[in-house]
Amino acid sequence: MAVKREDVKAIVTAIGGKENLEAATHCVTRLRLVLKDESKVDKDALSNNALVKGQFKADHQYQIVIGPGTVDEVYKQFIDETGAQEASKDEAKQAAAQKGNPVQRLIKLLGDIFIPILPAIVTAGLLMGINNLLTMKGLFGPKALIEMYPQIADISNIINVIASTAFIFLPALIGWSSMRVFGGSPILGLVLGLILMHPQLVSQYDLAKGNIPTWNLFGLEIKQLNYQGQVLPVLIAAYVLAKLKKD
Repeated sequence: MAVKREDVKAIVTAIGGKENLEAATHCVTRLRLVLKDESKVDKDALSNNALVKGQFKADHQYQIVIGPGTVDEVYKQFIDETGAQEASKDEAKQAAAQKGNPVQRLIKLLGDIFIPILPAIVTAGLLMGINNLLTMKGLFGPKALIEMYPQIADISNIINVIASTAFIFLPALIGWSSMRVFGGSPILGLVLGLILMHPQLVSQYDLAKGNIPTWNLFGLEIKQLNYQGQVLPVLIAAYVLAKLKKD
Protein backbone atom coordinates (compact mmCIF):
# COMPACT_ATOMS: atom_id res chain seq x y z
CA MET A 1 0.00 0.00 0.00
CA ALA A 2 1.37 3.38 -1.04
CA VAL A 3 1.76 5.84 1.80
CA LYS A 4 0.69 9.38 0.98
CA ARG A 5 2.43 12.19 2.81
CA GLU A 6 -0.93 13.99 3.16
CA ASP A 7 -2.39 11.07 5.13
CA VAL A 8 0.57 11.05 7.50
CA LYS A 9 0.24 14.82 8.00
CA ALA A 10 -3.45 14.27 8.75
CA ILE A 11 -2.52 11.77 11.48
CA VAL A 12 -0.19 14.33 13.05
CA THR A 13 -2.94 16.94 12.99
CA ALA A 14 -5.51 14.49 14.39
CA ILE A 15 -3.41 13.67 17.46
CA GLY A 16 -3.24 17.35 18.39
CA GLY A 17 -0.15 18.29 16.43
CA LYS A 18 3.50 17.61 17.09
CA GLU A 19 3.31 19.78 20.21
CA ASN A 20 1.07 17.12 21.80
CA LEU A 21 3.58 14.32 21.20
CA GLU A 22 5.94 13.08 23.93
CA ALA A 23 7.29 9.87 22.37
CA ALA A 24 6.59 7.69 19.37
CA THR A 25 7.47 4.11 18.52
CA HIS A 26 5.83 1.31 16.57
CA CYS A 27 5.34 -2.44 16.60
CA VAL A 28 4.50 -4.80 13.73
CA THR A 29 1.11 -3.24 13.02
CA ARG A 30 0.65 -0.07 15.11
CA LEU A 31 1.96 3.39 15.81
CA ARG A 32 2.38 3.60 19.58
CA LEU A 33 2.26 7.19 20.75
CA VAL A 34 2.69 8.80 24.15
CA LEU A 35 0.67 12.01 24.12
CA LYS A 36 0.65 14.94 26.51
CA ASP A 37 -3.13 15.28 26.35
CA GLU A 38 -5.17 12.44 24.85
CA SER A 39 -8.34 14.55 24.96
CA LYS A 40 -6.96 16.56 22.02
CA VAL A 41 -7.13 13.53 19.70
CA ASP A 42 -9.66 13.87 16.88
CA LYS A 43 -10.92 10.29 16.75
CA ASP A 44 -13.25 10.93 13.83
CA ALA A 45 -10.43 12.35 11.74
CA LEU A 46 -8.31 9.30 12.48
CA SER A 47 -11.17 6.93 11.64
CA ASN A 48 -11.63 8.66 8.26
CA ASN A 49 -7.91 8.48 7.45
CA ALA A 50 -7.12 6.00 4.66
CA LEU A 51 -4.07 4.69 6.53
CA VAL A 52 -5.81 4.03 9.83
CA LYS A 53 -7.41 0.62 10.44
CA GLY A 54 -8.26 1.24 14.10
CA GLN A 55 -7.32 3.11 17.26
CA PHE A 56 -7.34 2.46 21.01
CA LYS A 57 -5.64 3.39 24.28
CA ALA A 58 -3.56 0.91 26.29
CA ASP A 59 -0.94 1.35 29.01
CA HIS A 60 -1.07 5.16 28.66
CA GLN A 61 -0.19 4.86 24.96
CA TYR A 62 -2.43 5.92 22.09
CA GLN A 63 -2.13 3.13 19.54
CA ILE A 64 -3.08 3.62 15.90
CA VAL A 65 -3.48 0.46 13.83
CA ILE A 66 -1.87 0.83 10.40
CA GLY A 67 -1.06 -2.71 9.31
CA PRO A 68 2.05 -4.87 8.79
CA GLY A 69 4.63 -3.53 6.38
CA THR A 70 2.89 -0.19 5.89
CA VAL A 71 3.49 0.90 9.48
CA ASP A 72 7.26 1.08 8.93
CA GLU A 73 6.95 3.69 6.18
CA VAL A 74 4.21 5.56 8.05
CA TYR A 75 6.41 5.73 11.14
CA LYS A 76 9.36 7.02 9.12
CA GLN A 77 7.27 9.82 7.59
CA PHE A 78 5.61 10.49 10.96
CA ILE A 79 9.03 11.10 12.53
CA ASP A 80 9.96 13.40 9.64
CA GLU A 81 6.76 15.41 10.05
CA THR A 82 6.94 15.79 13.83
CA GLY A 83 10.70 16.13 14.21
CA ALA A 84 10.52 13.65 17.08
CA GLN A 85 13.34 11.26 17.87
CA GLU A 86 12.84 7.59 17.12
CA ALA A 87 12.13 5.74 20.36
CA SER A 88 12.38 2.08 21.26
CA LYS A 89 9.45 0.26 22.83
CA ASP A 90 11.16 0.41 26.22
CA GLU A 91 11.73 4.16 25.93
CA ALA A 92 8.08 4.67 25.00
CA LYS A 93 7.03 2.52 27.96
CA GLN A 94 9.17 4.63 30.29
CA ALA A 95 7.57 7.80 28.96
CA ALA A 96 4.10 6.27 29.31
CA ALA A 97 4.91 5.16 32.85
CA GLN A 98 5.03 8.80 33.92
CA LYS A 99 1.34 9.11 33.08
CA GLY A 100 -1.39 8.40 35.61
CA ASN A 101 -1.65 9.08 39.31
CA PRO A 102 0.92 7.84 41.87
CA VAL A 103 -1.09 4.71 42.70
CA GLN A 104 -1.37 3.73 39.03
CA ARG A 105 2.35 4.30 38.52
CA LEU A 106 3.19 2.21 41.59
CA ILE A 107 0.97 -0.66 40.44
CA LYS A 108 2.54 -0.58 36.97
CA LEU A 109 6.03 -0.45 38.47
CA LEU A 110 5.39 -3.49 40.66
CA GLY A 111 3.79 -5.29 37.72
CA ASP A 112 6.84 -4.64 35.53
CA ILE A 113 9.06 -6.04 38.29
CA PHE A 114 7.10 -9.13 39.29
CA ILE A 115 5.44 -10.29 36.05
CA PRO A 116 8.73 -11.55 34.48
CA ILE A 117 9.51 -13.69 37.55
CA LEU A 118 5.92 -14.83 38.08
CA PRO A 119 6.30 -18.10 36.10
CA ALA A 120 9.10 -19.22 38.44
CA ILE A 121 7.05 -18.36 41.53
CA VAL A 122 3.87 -20.03 40.23
CA THR A 123 5.76 -23.17 39.20
CA ALA A 124 7.43 -23.31 42.61
CA GLY A 125 4.05 -23.01 44.30
CA LEU A 126 2.58 -25.84 42.23
CA LEU A 127 5.55 -28.09 43.03
CA MET A 128 5.18 -27.27 46.72
CA GLY A 129 1.56 -28.35 46.47
CA ILE A 130 2.62 -31.67 44.94
CA ASN A 131 5.21 -32.14 47.67
CA ASN A 132 2.56 -31.46 50.32
CA LEU A 133 0.39 -34.19 48.81
CA LEU A 134 3.27 -36.62 49.18
CA THR A 135 4.24 -35.67 52.72
CA MET A 136 0.96 -34.74 54.45
CA LYS A 137 -0.39 -37.25 56.94
CA GLY A 138 -4.10 -38.08 57.03
CA LEU A 139 -4.73 -37.09 53.43
CA PHE A 140 -4.67 -40.57 51.88
CA GLY A 141 -4.64 -42.48 55.14
CA PRO A 142 -3.12 -42.36 58.60
CA LYS A 143 0.34 -42.15 57.07
CA ALA A 144 1.84 -39.86 54.44
CA LEU A 145 2.39 -41.28 50.96
CA ILE A 146 6.17 -41.24 51.42
CA GLU A 147 5.72 -43.38 54.54
CA MET A 148 3.39 -45.78 52.76
CA TYR A 149 5.68 -45.94 49.72
CA PRO A 150 9.26 -45.25 50.88
CA GLN A 151 10.53 -45.62 47.31
CA ILE A 152 9.09 -42.19 46.43
CA ALA A 153 10.67 -40.39 49.40
CA ASP A 154 13.66 -39.27 47.33
CA ILE A 155 11.35 -38.02 44.57
CA SER A 156 9.57 -35.91 47.17
CA ASN A 157 12.90 -34.55 48.38
CA ILE A 158 13.94 -33.58 44.84
CA ILE A 159 10.60 -31.85 44.26
CA ASN A 160 11.03 -29.94 47.51
CA VAL A 161 14.52 -28.76 46.50
CA ILE A 162 13.28 -27.53 43.12
CA ALA A 163 10.15 -25.93 44.59
CA SER A 164 11.93 -24.04 47.36
CA THR A 165 14.68 -22.64 45.11
CA ALA A 166 12.60 -19.77 43.69
CA PHE A 167 11.55 -18.66 47.18
CA ILE A 168 14.98 -19.07 48.77
CA PHE A 169 16.64 -17.04 46.02
CA LEU A 170 13.73 -14.61 45.63
CA PRO A 171 15.94 -11.56 46.38
CA ALA A 172 18.19 -12.49 43.45
CA LEU A 173 15.21 -12.76 41.09
CA ILE A 174 13.75 -9.48 42.32
CA GLY A 175 17.16 -7.77 42.17
CA TRP A 176 17.56 -8.79 38.51
CA SER A 177 14.06 -7.70 37.52
CA SER A 178 14.13 -4.49 39.59
CA MET A 179 17.36 -3.23 38.06
CA ARG A 180 15.98 -3.94 34.59
CA VAL A 181 12.96 -1.73 35.40
CA PHE A 182 14.90 0.97 37.29
CA GLY A 183 17.38 1.36 34.42
CA GLY A 184 20.44 -0.27 35.98
CA SER A 185 22.39 -3.40 35.11
CA PRO A 186 20.32 -6.58 35.65
CA ILE A 187 23.52 -8.52 36.43
CA LEU A 188 24.37 -6.09 39.23
CA GLY A 189 20.83 -6.52 40.51
CA LEU A 190 21.28 -10.29 40.52
CA VAL A 191 24.55 -10.00 42.44
CA LEU A 192 22.93 -7.54 44.86
CA GLY A 193 20.22 -10.06 45.65
CA LEU A 194 22.81 -12.79 46.21
CA ILE A 195 24.80 -10.52 48.54
CA LEU A 196 21.72 -10.12 50.73
CA MET A 197 21.60 -13.93 51.05
CA HIS A 198 25.29 -14.53 51.74
CA PRO A 199 25.83 -17.57 54.03
CA GLN A 200 27.88 -15.43 56.44
CA LEU A 201 24.75 -13.42 57.26
CA VAL A 202 22.49 -14.71 60.02
CA SER A 203 19.32 -16.28 58.62
CA GLN A 204 15.87 -15.38 59.89
CA TYR A 205 15.57 -18.91 61.28
CA ASP A 206 18.56 -18.37 63.59
CA LEU A 207 17.37 -15.07 65.04
CA ALA A 208 15.78 -16.79 68.04
CA LYS A 209 19.22 -17.99 69.14
CA GLY A 210 20.24 -14.38 69.83
CA ASN A 211 23.78 -12.97 69.73
CA ILE A 212 23.42 -11.52 66.25
CA PRO A 213 26.83 -10.34 64.95
CA THR A 214 27.08 -6.74 63.80
CA TRP A 215 29.31 -4.52 61.70
CA ASN A 216 30.52 -1.26 63.20
CA LEU A 217 30.70 1.47 60.56
CA PHE A 218 31.77 4.83 61.97
CA GLY A 219 29.95 4.11 65.22
CA LEU A 220 26.84 2.78 63.49
CA GLU A 221 26.03 -0.84 64.28
CA ILE A 222 24.53 -2.85 61.42
CA LYS A 223 23.14 -6.31 62.10
CA GLN A 224 24.45 -9.04 59.82
CA LEU A 225 21.04 -10.32 58.77
CA ASN A 226 20.29 -12.63 55.86
CA TYR A 227 17.37 -11.41 53.74
CA GLN A 228 16.54 -14.78 52.19
CA GLY A 229 12.96 -14.79 50.89
CA GLN A 230 12.53 -11.05 51.58
CA VAL A 231 11.07 -8.58 49.07
CA LEU A 232 11.26 -5.01 50.38
CA PRO A 233 15.00 -4.83 51.27
CA VAL A 234 16.17 -5.83 47.80
CA LEU A 235 13.64 -3.50 46.13
CA ILE A 236 14.99 -0.53 48.07
CA ALA A 237 18.62 -1.56 47.55
CA ALA A 238 18.10 -2.06 43.79
CA TYR A 239 16.46 1.37 43.46
CA VAL A 240 19.35 3.07 45.28
CA LEU A 241 21.95 1.15 43.24
CA ALA A 242 20.24 2.04 39.95
CA LYS A 243 20.18 5.74 40.90
CA LEU A 244 23.86 5.66 41.92
CA LYS A 245 24.79 4.00 38.63
CA LYS A 246 22.91 6.64 36.62
CA ASP A 247 24.52 9.49 38.55
